[in-house]
Amino acid sequence: MAEETVRELRASFAAGRTRSAEWRAEQLKGLIRMIDEKEAEISAALHEDLAKPHMESYLHEISLTKSSCKFALNGLKNWMKPEKIPASITTFPSSAQIVPEPLGVVLIISAWNYPFILSIDPVIGAIAAGNAVVLKPSEIAPATSSLLANLLPEYVDNSCIKVVEGGVPETTALLEQRWDKIFYTGNGTVARIVMAAAAKHLTPVALELGGKSPVVVDSNVDLHVAVKRIVVGKWGCNNGQACIAPDYIITTKSFAPELVASLKRVLVRFYGEDPLQSADLSRIVNSKQFTRLQDLIEEKRVADKIVYGGEADEEQLKIAPTLLLDVPQDSAIMTGEIFGPLLPIVTVEKIEESFDLINAKPKPLAAYLFTKNKKLQGEFVANVPAGGMLVNDTALHLTNPYMPFGGVGDSGMGCYHGKFGFDCFSHKKGVLIRGFGGEANARYPPYTTEKQKILRGLIKGSFIALILALLGFPREKH
Repeated sequence: MAEETVRELRASFAAGRTRSAEWRAEQLKGLIRMIDEKEAEISAALHEDLAKPHMESYLHEISLTKSSCKFALNGLKNWMKPEKIPASITTFPSSAQIVPEPLGVVLIISAWNYPFILSIDPVIGAIAAGNAVVLKPSEIAPATSSLLANLLPEYVDNSCIKVVEGGVPETTALLEQRWDKIFYTGNGTVARIVMAAAAKHLTPVALELGGKSPVVVDSNVDLHVAVKRIVVGKWGCNNGQACIAPDYIITTKSFAPELVASLKRVLVRFYGEDPLQSADLSRIVNSKQFTRLQDLIEEKRVADKIVYGGEADEEQLKIAPTLLLDVPQDSAIMTGEIFGPLLPIVTVEKIEESFDLINAKPKPLAAYLFTKNKKLQGEFVANVPAGGMLVNDTALHLTNPYMPFGGVGDSGMGCYHGKFGFDCFSHKKGVLIRGFGGEANARYPPYTTEKQKILRGLIKGSFIALILALLGFPREKH
């Protein structure tokens, strides 16, 4: 099945179907039409998979995906154009350019937490770059996976863009094939399997992973605004099941009580006294993830650190927003990515100490800082490595199509969004073009002392050497 799919796509790609600007634009328009016509179905599938609130589905998945399509459609002609670059004196006369060309047949393996946008957004980049695509949606979000498998063939060219559904066996079969690029969104464990499979064929990979995204909160902030932004970035993003959701907060010991009090007030305002009944919070995706999250807060050294929340309803797969204060650094909740509605708050004496705390852990996908102190902001940007960074807000950086989105180190490799998505699925081919003039005898054996002088001059960029070479010095002896 997997082999047959790849063979069919290779034939379509080899026939040149995906290369024209018209074909690419047609597919992108098809995706826009699909989003416009099937918004209700997409929203319903997201609700079925994650009890995702409709407003959240629209804001974070549907509208962003449509914007991404439009951005690619508007930029397509320019992105495809060869880029003229300077030619060097040593190759005079010549012209040089960089030609973006499609990689070929690519595999996109998507994630369950944002199962619509994390499937379609990379596909947009792959189509814009002129590739044939296999999309493998996550089986952990079955309603969205099935919707994509049914909808995409109605709106895009099925001979070049295919959806393959299934679990581990189907994904394993796909990974055994030779691809021209594999784009994977998910966790580090599976990423290592993907990378190992890709290595057998020397296939390049883009890995969009996660990590422990820190939020540093200085004491000089506009507290109410800062807390609202932290809360919506954590619990308003799929109830914490987001790769860029704040994973833990670092603040000073003296400021922590004020911060905790404000967080409690805002959480009650947003999600009510009984958040398990709130229609504005997604549920945990499945019982396996539910148990994993419960285990994190039931650990002996952690359970008594809960300062708010902690309630859970296994039947509904709901866990209330939970705040924890000063959990031990070596506890499970502080060593792995949380990916859920739990938010530990770590305290330090001086806010500058937060940098070493963050840098002692693997590089995160996102890092957030709330401060009015420009010096602290400058130091944070300069000294904290992270996939992306946002000052005085959370999560919004991924909405800017002019910014690359991707990780570094353990949080991933490669990036996409906007033109970066096009580049992710393109090869930049350097092309040098010469005529038959401009012959330099000095270039050819036998190498005399005179020739060496001219060649050394040329390499150093000497104008005199260039003139001598173009005039045919040293003259050939016939």
